[in-house]
Amino acid sequence: MPKNGILSVYVSVIVLTEEIKQTIQVAYRDWLASNQFSPRKAQREMIGFIARSVTRESSRLGVVEAGTGTGKTVAYCLSAIPIAQSLGKKLIISTATVNLQEQVFLKDLPDVQKNAGLEFIFDLVKGRGRYLCLKRLDDYLRESSQEEMPFLDVVEPGQIDLYQEMLRRFSANQWNGELDSWEGNLDEGDWKSVTNDHRGCTNNRCTFFQQCPFFRARGDLEKADVIVSNHDLLLSDLGLGGGAILSEPRTSIYVIDEAHHLAEKTRAHFTLSAGISGTVQWLETVGNTVGSMTQQLSRPSEFVELAASLAVETSPIQAIFSEISLLVTELTFEVKEEERSVHRFPLGRIPDAIATKFNDLLPHIVALSTIIGKIHERLQEAVAGEVEWLKAVEAGNWLGPIGALSGRSSALQALVQDYGLMDLEGPKCARWIVQNGSYYEMYSAPIEPGEIINRLLWRECHAAVCTSATLSVGGRFDRFLEQTGLERTTEQLRLRSTFNFPEIATFNVPRLTSDPRDSNAHTDEIARILPDLISEDPSGLILFSSWKQLNGVIKELPDLLKSSMLVQGEDAKQALIANHRENVFKGQQSFLVGLSSFAEGLDLPGDLCRHVVIAKIPFSVPDDPVDQSMAEWIEAQGRNAFYEISVPDAALKLVQACGRLIRHESDYGKITLLDTRIVNKSYGKILMDSLPPYRKLIG
Repeated sequence: MPKNGILSVYVSVIVLTEEIKQTIQVAYRDWLASNQFSPRKAQREMIGFIARSVTRESSRLGVVEAGTGTGKTVAYCLSAIPIAQSLGKKLIISTATVNLQEQVFLKDLPDVQKNAGLEFIFDLVKGRGRYLCLKRLDDYLRESSQEEMPFLDVVEPGQIDLYQEMLRRFSANQWNGELDSWEGNLDEGDWKSVTNDHRGCTNNRCTFFQQCPFFRARGDLEKADVIVSNHDLLLSDLGLGGGAILSEPRTSIYVIDEAHHLAEKTRAHFTLSAGISGTVQWLETVGNTVGSMTQQLSRPSEFVELAASLAVETSPIQAIFSEISLLVTELTFEVKEEERSVHRFPLGRIPDAIATKFNDLLPHIVALSTIIGKIHERLQEAVAGEVEWLKAVEAGNWLGPIGALSGRSSALQALVQDYGLMDLEGPKCARWIVQNGSYYEMYSAPIEPGEIINRLLWRECHAAVCTSATLSVGGRFDRFLEQTGLERTTEQLRLRSTFNFPEIATFNVPRLTSDPRDSNAHTDEIARILPDLISEDPSGLILFSSWKQLNGVIKELPDLLKSSMLVQGEDAKQALIANHRENVFKGQQSFLVGLSSFAEGLDLPGDLCRHVVIAKIPFSVPDDPVDQSMAEWIEAQGRNAFYEISVPDAALKLVQACGRLIRHESDYGKITLLDTRIVNKSYGKILMDSLPPYRKLIG
């Protein structure tokens, strides 16, 4: 490494030429000078590591844990952008949330472009569901829409006022039609009614195509060198085979930022669900919608025939679901909360009697899905002007509702096929049924999302790097590699934070008399000691593991202290944060109080957070069906689920929660964990070793 601190990178002689090395070095030097920063050893190491990882001859995969203060976004941009351009590949940066996605797009990439002297085009991509559909908006604002299109939801006068305001702002160029840029709160139902998906879109044949917010946003995507995505959208693209929304994996280099969310996001994306009685009711909707469409389009003969075929398949489906419903009522359900009970199938295996019914159901569901698919395909042809129906011009009005039926029938087919598996040789899945009153909802979730990620991404992409501030446990990446399907031989780099933690932060574990596993006693003790614990703090963040304990503690606190607390659920998250900032800037004592969603992603630098209080070690909820099934599979292999799953996951969550305190080099404060198990249980050392080197104060 040269004395002046400028990057010197060992590279593949085939890909990373001297010219590209020089480009990276100069870009880093210019960026440092423009921002008046000094070189950071960890940042230089990360730039070099990524450059080596994405230019190897094979297995171009890498994992980087970059502690807070590393400057990881700039590091991966400065190394990956020049290399991607030289190879003619797209660089896809995927973040965990839309907020982080916008931060990279609006702040980090403009900074690199302006100050590093690199010439590149970047764009941001979001799913269709985050954009206004002008056609749907127009449908709702036409006075006769309900009579002409009975599939539309009935709207209240207040919704019409909202939709008229949307049209006014959009027409006046005061709003770009994107959900995230709308000023004010939007109810999920109100928004869902005026957006669309690919099945309901007529694309360039739509009357509003030229003004369409979605296609405007997509306009420059092909020209972009760098595309900023999010994990949900990335998984949607991969689920469609890759290249449907983003560029094809083989032509892309991926940077997976906040990669510790990838496995969880994958599991959620590929979880299947369907209600038993809800499906029976939905079948009636299928018949009614297809019947209404056929009538409005003046009864094309082919649609009359397809509608008749639907009726033939619907009857046996309803009958078999009735039989399944009777079998399900004989299962033993464990009460979780009021009117909600769960039956989990051990090892994910569906009893033969129930699985047989799903096998009987499958051919009828396949036929149903095929028929709906044919109807949707024919509608698309009508929109394209390829059929000569009397009212073919109105076919576009039905693409959305028929497309929704097609999507749901495909999802139902997947779940029916999954529940019909008669052995355990297929994908390892957690399967369970939730009972809410008289309703039963079936679920199936992959236990090993890494297999999916490996098949859809790692095997297909040109190169990829995963990064986050928290990927290792006790200095090892084993848990992350297993969850994400990466080989243990994958290149790994662990960079500790540049902050001087022993000087600026303390980690306190006070002496307690209660055991956290005794919820009532622990809650009472927290309520008793909390007022003194935070009395001298100007601000803080108080984190709980359950609503029950949060509410129990808040209830017992003195009114004066309650008045300084902004509690999750009392207002929108962003509103609570805004109020907290205002209180602190006024010199008023203020504390944010919440659950796990407040333990990550909150940026509260300086006086906005001087004390983080964590009620318990954040172990996963012990009765979660997926976690139970994962543990069951691990134990069946003779392994220890607690030490292989529960402890590593809790360690990562604890590090994330503690990470809310120190946000920059001159920050300072304290962390208090109200859980003595970290010092008196054998697994406590693993948790302690995973934390930054705070100064420890053990009561």
